[in-house]
Amino acid sequence: MKSQGALRFIQSFLGFTERWPFMTSVGDSWLGQKYWPLEGSSHVHSNLPDLPSTGNALWYRQPASNTSTWSTEWLPIGNGYLGAMVAGGTKEDMIQINIESLWSGGPFQNASYTGGNPAVIQSSYISSELQRIRQEVFDSSNGEVPDVAALTYSADYYGSFSGAGYLINSRGAAASARSSYTRWLDLDSGLLKSQWSEGSITYNREYFCSYPTKSCTAYTKTSSKSGDSSSYHFDALPTLPNVKITCFDDSTLQYTGQAEGPSMKYEFLARVQTKPPNKARCIAPSASNSTATIKVTGATETWITWVAGTNYNINAGDAENDFSFEGPDPHKGLVKDLALATSKTYADIRQLHLDDYEDGLTSKFSLDLGQTPDFSKATDEQVEAYTADKGNVHLEWVLFNYGRYMLFTSGRGVLPSNLQGVWARDTGAPWSGDYHANINTQMNYWAAETTDIDVTASLWDYMLKTWVPRGEQTASILYNTKRGWATHNEMNIFGHTGMKAFPPWNSAQWANYPLAGAWMMVQVIDHLDYGLGDLKWWRTQGWPLLKGTAEFWLDNIFVDLRHDDGTMVVNPCNSPEQIPVTLGCAHHQQIIWEIFNGIEKGFEYSGDSDVRFLADVRAKKARLDRGLHIGSWGQLQEWKIDKDLTTDTHRHLSHLYGLYPGYAVASYPDGGEVVGLSRSKLLNATRVSLEARGIGTGPDGDAGWEKVWRAACWAQLGEPELFYWQFKYAVERNFGWNLFSLYNPFSYDPIFQIDANLGAPAAVMNALLQAPDTASFSSPLTITILPALPSAWSAKGSLKGARVRGGIGISFSWVKGKPKDIVLKFDRVVKKAGWTREIRVVVGGGSDAKEIDRFIGKAGLVRKVKV
Repeated sequence: MKSQGALRFIQSFLGFTERWPFMTSVGDSWLGQKYWPLEGSSHVHSNLPDLPSTGNALWYRQPASNTSTWSTEWLPIGNGYLGAMVAGGTKEDMIQINIESLWSGGPFQNASYTGGNPAVIQSSYISSELQRIRQEVFDSSNGEVPDVAALTYSADYYGSFSGAGYLINSRGAAASARSSYTRWLDLDSGLLKSQWSEGSITYNREYFCSYPTKSCTAYTKTSSKSGDSSSYHFDALPTLPNVKITCFDDSTLQYTGQAEGPSMKYEFLARVQTKPPNKARCIAPSASNSTATIKVTGATETWITWVAGTNYNINAGDAENDFSFEGPDPHKGLVKDLALATSKTYADIRQLHLDDYEDGLTSKFSLDLGQTPDFSKATDEQVEAYTADKGNVHLEWVLFNYGRYMLFTSGRGVLPSNLQGVWARDTGAPWSGDYHANINTQMNYWAAETTDIDVTASLWDYMLKTWVPRGEQTASILYNTKRGWATHNEMNIFGHTGMKAFPPWNSAQWANYPLAGAWMMVQVIDHLDYGLGDLKWWRTQGWPLLKGTAEFWLDNIFVDLRHDDGTMVVNPCNSPEQIPVTLGCAHHQQIIWEIFNGIEKGFEYSGDSDVRFLADVRAKKARLDRGLHIGSWGQLQEWKIDKDLTTDTHRHLSHLYGLYPGYAVASYPDGGEVVGLSRSKLLNATRVSLEARGIGTGPDGDAGWEKVWRAACWAQLGEPELFYWQFKYAVERNFGWNLFSLYNPFSYDPIFQIDANLGAPAAVMNALLQAPDTASFSSPLTITILPALPSAWSAKGSLKGARVRGGIGISFSWVKGKPKDIVLKFDRVVKKAGWTREIRVVVGGGSDAKEIDRFIGKAGLVRKVKV
């Protein structure tokens, strides 16, 4: 049944070289086309003394080759505030360094920066143009207009997330030929390590970034009784202005400069400590020494600890502070941070990191897919051998854990995880390393709630303090809306909320997206429902964000004069990154419906007494077009006007939002809510659209995130083998030797884009556990166990500490595809006293789904479900 349907679908795409000739066939080994050969690569087995016995690690038999393999071979560490990429060299160890807030552009480069908003004096003209555009959409023969150019504005001084350069440890003549080399990222401990021998001498290194101390450390230990000699220095990127590298004290380097522009200031302080002590000496720049260098002589243990910061201040991005985002020089704060971090022994700061990593990431949640560690093949060898036909359960499990690691190490600073997390090599990151909020930023956080990673505090702060102040201006100037706020698809850290112009191209298809904030509000609603956000958070952050978004959309949906059916639609709209400027985009309609539902569900917990606002939401929600229409070839329409093409393999699945990650389709009731539309018809239409959209490699893109999203959708439809094949295809096609998700995997220097890394755990979770939201709390919450468990994972496994809506923790295991030991704990219910909700527990997906329990849940309940 399902397997035959899956086979037919996969077979239909195995000939995809005919549709997209530039692709190699599935199952072929392709990594050799993608990367340079590794320098010093050897397949002679080295000793692996310290790899975790679980196999929960990325490991390699050689260092990374050079800076051009940054996105494919180097390994990441971070704490949110700082990031670093480590090459693992033995003679010269290069550590590429990042500060989360180091950006070019914005008001630091131009004090008159407006966040992409036109001048207020233009608002009257823009309003009249917007009215004209809306009317033309209603009246035109095809329901389209060519552009929305009048709403766009220059993106000058938008800036980019920037790398800062390198911290380099050189051993020079002290280094000799190495043997038995291994480097690995231990995902059980969050420590990056390397080990090798030079003759009879062994060397061990460890690297980590500590969240408690806001610092990073690189540690080296040698077995040589006479110790080792080396040097440390900073190497700034050549286009960074006003760079100064000097000695701060006898054992500390100071590196200052500005981001390109020139714009904001930044500073690094790096202190070397040794055993025996006092073996390090900082040498200032001179005629024979072009940069400050710390020399180490005769140390058996050496560690360098660095702290860094900028003069960016997220609290100074409002009108009261002239939208300056400018804070104090970071120096005084860094001196204190460095003193704290270096006042402890290496063992102490290491243990602080280990405890924080365990408490925040590994102790609360675990997944077992029945994997068997493969210690005979390094990670790069496993990746090279991986195909969508065969898979590799152990590598898939490591990739899942790696995604959680990357979110945890990039998302806990002042700013949320961006397109590259907290890692960027160059001064100009791909797509500015910014916040694309028409899928990418959302996907970054899909797994946060379900796998219990508490990393969203920076996300709420970022939206409140950078989107809302300028977004209120955007709502007023561009949309003549005097309440609420709006922002568009691409945002920097300086409150860029306007609609980007990108002449001579028509930017409407990707810039005309004022729905960005609304989609992000789904994460806000979930944070309360999953129980990670308490009522204080809801009232001070969650609700103000949600209400402001809803206010904007109350004033920006209009009676549909084209179809004359009494419904309200968005006009104009572009389905994300599609060309038509039209009305009633399914994606917009589905999300706004969910936002209005969130207002109804969250109002009583908000402390808000604005009942007129609530009444307005209810009245307009009742008239809102739901974005659920079936078209001429059985598809779920992407637009209210039936204009979908059977040949459209676009990377975005925007009209299928309601299937996943939304619930307009996923929780559509058996009885139906839209006249003439049953659940079975709706699900079949989503299937037709999903099949037509292809496998995530088309003429418009070759990203990992599009494949991961497709995998999650197949899981939502209860198709385990389709889910698994699509997931494996993403791994084969888009993940590098260091398991970084690569946007253009076949290029000489592939682009790292983190969204698929962070989305992969969410797709896997959706195959194992589903509990889509509902329009109201009066509807039962359906929890589905193993809705799309592929046969490769079915022998045995377990999921412990997962989270679903309703403040519910859930753990279970499975043997031969059958679940057992299902336990539900209602331990984070944060709603009003006496709260109860009907719960359904279902096993299996699609036509095989079977209800095994139904009960009333309440705070404190522990429910063991009999299977």
